[in-house]
Amino acid sequence: MPRDHALRHGPSADPGPAFRRAVRLNTACVIVEATAGFLTGSLALLAEVAHSLTDAVGLLIAWAAAVLAKRAATRAHSWGLGRATIMAAMLNALAILIGVVWVIWEASQRFQSPVEVPGLTILIVALVGIGVNTGSARLFMRAQKDDLSAQGAFLHMAADAAVSGAWCWRRRASC
Repeated sequence: MPRDHALRHGPSADPGPAFRRAVRLNTACVIVEATAGFLTGSLALLAEVAHSLTDAVGLLIAWAAAVLAKRAATRAHSWGLGRATIMAAMLNALAILIGVVWVIWEASQRFQSPVEVPGLTILIVALVGIGVNTGSARLFMRAQKDDLSAQGAFLHMAADAAVSGAWCWRRRASC
């Protein structure tokens, strides 16, 4: 029997608590990364702040979309608000693009005056980020089976953790 690619219908796990906890974790991570980034002058950490900030905002947008998508159809919205998740994805992509433009601008300014940064501090902050992303992904493991927004959040957080983990593994000898 072919696998059904659609998300299941019917009773589902409420992704609200997972979103609430993940937003808190990611917001705390932004604060840690921003503090370390400003204290060390590391553009890598400041770029990660921009990324983590878009993660936190993205989680809020996805959470709002998940709530809207569950609303019943009305006369004005005969199919309900299920497409809110598509708009949420577009807003998240736009937020990431804005962050990329800011990082490119900052990097171009750094060519004029490079900054020495401590590798160990960056590694420690990266490990904190991996922990936050892994923890956030775990929060969505159950809810992602029934909710498209939770599934997107799970995949995003798991991918961030995997990429950061690979970076740390590759850089382990130089830090």
